[in-house]
Order: sequence, then C-alpha cells, then structure tokens
Amino acid sequence: MHRRAWIVVCLIVLSLMAAQAQAPSSARDIKLVGDRFKPLKWDEMTSAQKTMMEHLFAGERRGAGGPFNVLLRSPEMGDLAQQFGASMRFHSSLPKKLNEMAIIITARYWTAQYEWTAHRKAAAEAGLSESIIQAIAAGKRPASMDAAETVVYNFGTELLNTKQVSDPVFKAAVDKFGERGVVDLIGVMGYYQLVSMLLNVDRYPLSAGEKPELQALK
Repeated sequence: MHRRAWIVVCLIVLSLMAAQAQAPSSARDIKLVGDRFKPLKWDEMTSAQKTMMEHLFAGERRGAGGPFNVLLRSPEMGDLAQQFGASMRFHSSLPKKLNEMAIIITARYWTAQYEWTAHRKAAAEAGLSESIIQAIAAGKRPASMDAAETVVYNFGTELLNTKQVSDPVFKAAVDKFGERGVVDLIGVMGYYQLVSMLLNVDRYPLSAGEKPELQALK
C-alpha cells in the first residue's frame, strides 16, 4: 500500500474511533442543547420524556440533536414526530441525494441555519453537487441539474413559494417518482418545515466553530 493511501486509511480509522468515543452509551448520557428552551437533564424528565429519549437513542439517529429538546416539552407529540421524521429521512422512496435536496430547499426557505448546516453536508455526501448546494443557499435556481434534481427543485420551490403545485410540475413529479414518491417528497418537506420552525423559535445554536451560512433573502 502506498504511504499516502496508508495515511488516509489511518485518518479514517482514527475519525471513526473518535466518533465512537464521543457517542453516548445510553439515552441517559445524551447531552441536549437549546437556547430559549433550557436543555433538559435526564433526572428532570417525566416518564414520557424518558420514553421519547429512549426511542431516539434506539433509533437510527442514536442521539437527540436539533429539535428534540424542544419536542420533549410535548413528549407524546414529540415521539410521534420523531418517528415520522425518521421514516421520511431514512426510509423515503426517494433516493437519498434527492431527499436531502428537498430538505435543504426547505431549510433555505425558512433560513434554518442548523438544519441547513447539517443537511447541506448530508446532501454533499449523498452526491449532490456543491454548485447546486451553493445556488440553493443563494436563493437561485441551479444552473445545471439532472432530470430528477430538476423535478425536485421545481416541485419543492413552487410548493413552498406559491403554496400550490401546477399541473405540469405535478405530472413531471408523478412521471419521475410515482405517486408514492410525490407523497414522500411532500412528507419530507412538511416534516422539515416543522423542524425549521422549532429550531428558529428556539434559536437553536450551531455547533462550536460553525458560522451561519445562509444570508437573508431579499
């Protein structure tokens, strides 16, 4: 193995080890974050709140970053919301790249900084080009998109900006993704609108060292 490749492998292994070391070992160990909504501690939680935390830890997120400290204030609703969100994020019929594209279109619409920062990274990892990400951040139509990306962009922006979807845009989405795909697209955007509102009302902080990427749109 070449020396450079060996170094890359070592860095990946070290990164994975560091991530595992930082990961909570139980729901009790999760450290919540918030601003207007004080981060709750395990010993302060009701049984319903602890149940929601245990479900979050057992699920695919393995944590409770983002809106969940706020949702714990209404744990029965919050637990249903996190289950719906997990379905839309991890089990949508849309390819991951397109699902993440729909999420960042929604985050841009709401100027939800934490949501944008988290999911623009996920979108890039899923294969969405940086030029598309930057155009969405600027509130502009990307100059170059493939056919599926174009359908998601047209559908998502028209729905958010006009509160309706025209017949040609609807037909293009059904033709590309089927009726389930269209419903999943609406579902993921609807869930992340809820997330955006929760984060914006809380003024949820970015992680240490990160700065807001989105500017107010004129």
